Amino acid sequence: MSNEFYAPGGQRAAKVNDLFARIARRYDFLNDLQSFGLHRLWKRRVAKLAAVEPGNRALDVCCGTGDISFALTQRGAETTGLDFSPQMLEVAKNRSQKSGAGSQNENSQSAIRNLKFIQGDAQQLPFPENSFDIVTVGYGLRNLTSWERGLDEMHRVARPGARLIVLDFGKPANALWRAVYFAHLKMSVPLIGLLFCGNASAYAYILESLKHYPAQLAVAEKMRGLKLANVRCFNLLGGAMAINCGEKPV
Repeated sequence: MSNEFYAPGGQRAAKVNDLFARIARRYDFLNDLQSFGLHRLWKRRVAKLAAVEPGNRALDVCCGTGDISFALTQRGAETTGLDFSPQMLEVAKNRSQKSGAGSQNENSQSAIRNLKFIQGDAQQLPFPENSFDIVTVGYGLRNLTSWERGLDEMHRVARPGARLIVLDFGKPANALWRAVYFAHLKMSVPLIGLLFCGNASAYAYILESLKHYPAQLAVAEKMRGLKLANVRCFNLLGGAMAINCGEKPV
């Protein structure tokens, strides 16, 4: 099936930007609906794997509405969230302002002040080499024109010893579960797009993008190719989701 939001090659970025401009206001709700709220647990696990230490600088690439950025900040990292979509960043910034204004805890308020959001391209990160102690990406690598280029950039801006962590859709190794999982995406996810976005193609994009994304095994292989140490892959929901992580050698 073709999808108006999935475009291989040079038009990819514009199509992805159009998609997220449409769904930005409902993005968090749709993620809760689609994953039964589990995405929040997985993002917190990313923040835990980041092993934040005092003084750490973190970059959350393709930050969206800021879930991982907030989680890293709450653990004490001086965090920058970067995204291509101004609409998604607007939601993230509004969340940050409300969180800071609503907190009576001085430590929480101070942490939020160390969180900033900027617009930028994950394939051309606007930072010099060796800038961050933690570099994360959640549900973003798959959306890039070149996910390999995205990982190259994450590696470039990471300091020696930095933790690189990727959370995204996966491809289950079990053939039966993979068939059931893809059938779910094919049938129920477009329905969510139709009911809540008025456009079945909006979330059907997920299936199309996943067909062209080699998922967790290739990400792990790429991390090894970048000479990362302690490369690990955590399969979630039987591999339907996955977290890849590694460390830049000192």
